[in-house]
Amino acid sequence: MPLLSAKSAENFKVALHSIRSQRGRTALTVLMIVLGIMALVTFNTAKEALQSKIFSEFSAMGSNTFTVRSGRGGMFGGQGGVRRKENENISYDQARRFTREFPDGALVSMSAYASGASVVKHGSNKTNPNVQVIGGDGDYIELSGYAISEGRNFSETDIRLGNNAVILGAEVVEKLFPDDRKALDKEVSIGSFKYLVVGVLEAKGASFGFSQDNQCLIPVSNLKKNFGSTRTDYSINVRVFDNKTLERFIDEAYGLMGAIRGDLLEPESTFQIRKSDAMASDMNEAVDSVGVGVTVIGYITLFGAAIGLMNIMLVSVTERTREIGVRKALGASSRTVMRQFLAEAVVIGQIGGVFGTLFGVLAGNAVSLFLSTPFTVPWGWILTGTLSCFIMSVLSGYFPARKAARLEPIDALRYE
Repeated sequence: MPLLSAKSAENFKVALHSIRSQRGRTALTVLMIVLGIMALVTFNTAKEALQSKIFSEFSAMGSNTFTVRSGRGGMFGGQGGVRRKENENISYDQARRFTREFPDGALVSMSAYASGASVVKHGSNKTNPNVQVIGGDGDYIELSGYAISEGRNFSETDIRLGNNAVILGAEVVEKLFPDDRKALDKEVSIGSFKYLVVGVLEAKGASFGFSQDNQCLIPVSNLKKNFGSTRTDYSINVRVFDNKTLERFIDEAYGLMGAIRGDLLEPESTFQIRKSDAMASDMNEAVDSVGVGVTVIGYITLFGAAIGLMNIMLVSVTERTREIGVRKALGASSRTVMRQFLAEAVVIGQIGGVFGTLFGVLAGNAVSLFLSTPFTVPWGWILTGTLSCFIMSVLSGYFPARKAARLEPIDALRYE
C-alpha cells in the first residue's frame, strides 16, 4: 500500500508534527472517535460475556426442561410473544396437584420464593438482610442445577410434615460458621423460626451479578406453613427423560394445568409454559436489540467525529497554504502532498481507534468480571472498529487532501 511505502516515513513525521501543533482540536476529534469505538467495543464485549453467561445458566437446567408459572407478564412474557393480562398466582394446592397428577416419564418439582431479603442467624453471627429463602421439594435441587456438597437432600418426611429443615448456600455457611465451616446438624434462625441444617450446597459463584450461594432452601411445605400467604406464587419445573417427548409433555402440562386452573373453556390461559432454551433465546434477543441501538449510537458518534476530523484537516490546509506552496516549489508532487494530508487524517483516526478499542475491551470486561465470566476479547468487533476508523479517516481526509494537492505553487506562496 502507498501509505506503507518508504516514502511514507516523511509524511508520517510531518503528520505527527501537524497533530502536535493542533493539540486542542485534535484532542477533541480523537475523543469523539474514542467514544464511538468504545461504545461499539464495550457493549459487544459485554454482550458476548452476557450471552455466554445466559447460555451456561440455562444449559445447566437442560434443553429438555420447561417451567410452568402464573401468567403475570414480566420476563417470561406471554405465549407467542403476546403479553397476557395479570392473573392470580398458582397456589400451593394447584402446584401440588400438578406434581402428583403429571404423567410418568418426567421429573417434576414445585418451588416458591419466601423472601429475598432475609437475615439468617447462628449464635452471635448473622448474615446481611439479603439472603434468598426458597422453598422446594426433593427434586428442586437437581432440576435447578445445584448439588449438595455436605449432608443430604430433603427427605419425604421433611416434605410431608413440613419440617423445619434447611439446606444452606456456601456463602451463608461462610458467614455463620467462619471458624470451622461445619454447619451440619446445627440450628439457625430464619426470621423468627428455628431450622436444623441438613445440607450444604456446592458453591456456584455469581450469576448476573448476584451470588447464587447466598440462599437457603427449605421444604416447600414448610414455606407454606411459615412464610406462605395468598400472595405466594408457586412455580413448577419439569424435565422430561427423552427430549423427543418434550412437546408432548408440554401439551400434557397445558391440559393438566388448564383443568386445575379452570381455563379449558377460557380464550386465554391464566398461566404460561416456557422452555428453558426459549427463555435463553428471548434474553439473547433482548440483548441483541439493545446492541443494535448501541451500535447505531456508536456510528453516529463516529460520523460526528468524521465531520470534526474533516474540519480540522480543512483548517490545517488553510493554515499551511504557504508551506504547501514551498513543498511544491521544491519539487513535491500533488500526489505526495495528498498522501501527506491523508496520512495525517489516518494517524488521528487510528490514535482514536486504538484508545477506543483499549478502553472498550477494559470496560466490557469490567462487566464480564461483574458477571463472573472469563476475560473476553471480541476480535470481530475490534477488527470492525479498526476498519471503521480507517475508512472514516480516509473519507474525512480525502477532500482536504485533494484541496491541498490542487493548490498552485505560485498562488500558495502568495497566500497570507
